[in-house]
This record gives sequence, structure tokens and C-alpha cells, in this order.
Amino acid sequence: MNRYCRVIFITEYKLKRGFKPEMERIREVMEKKFPATVTENDGKLQVSYGALKSVEAWIADKKLCIETVSNPDSSDEEILESNKVFRQFLNESTGYNAKQRAKMAKKEVQS
Repeated sequence: MNRYCRVIFITEYKLKRGFKPEMERIREVMEKKFPATVTENDGKLQVSYGALKSVEAWIADKKLCIETVSNPDSSDEEILESNKVFRQFLNESTGYNAKQRAKMAKKEVQS
């Protein structure tokens, strides 16, 4: 990746039945999964971890919204570890695993 490239992604995730769209619950999961300080600004939770320069999470329309900014100077090992932790966070906060989230995203694009 180009050293001067900054990649930003914003994604919405549906929450599985029984997984309430509450910021306090999302904060608990974020604090549990990311070994870093979680802060709150303008109703959005934010953490920085490894290859993820910034992860912001908020609830909108009963969906979990995530904005990620990658760190282009990260090593391959740091990228793999950060992605692993991020996937664990998504699994626990949405109730869906990666395969289920991908299937829903694909279905949404087709409709």
C-alpha cells in the first residue's frame, strides 16, 4: 500500500435478534475486545488499535455503523492481528459471524 494512502470505510451492520442497539452494550464489547482506551465524542465510540488508526462506532436506524481508518505504515503481522480483533468485535456486537455478514451484504447489494 502506498505510504501516503489513507483508507476510510464506513459500513452498516444489522444486529441479530436479541442484540440490542444500545451504545452501552457496544462500548462494553469494544472495551472487551480492543486492548486500548475507548473514548466517546459526539455520540460515537472511538478506539485506535494496531493497523486500525481509528475505529468509530455508533447506532443509526437500529444498525451498528462503523467507520475505520487504516494505518498505511502497519506491518503485515499488525494488520492480521488488528483484523482478527476487529472481526471478533463485529461477531460479538452484531451476533453474526463473518460468513453471515458477507451473505447479508451480498443480498443487500443485489436488491
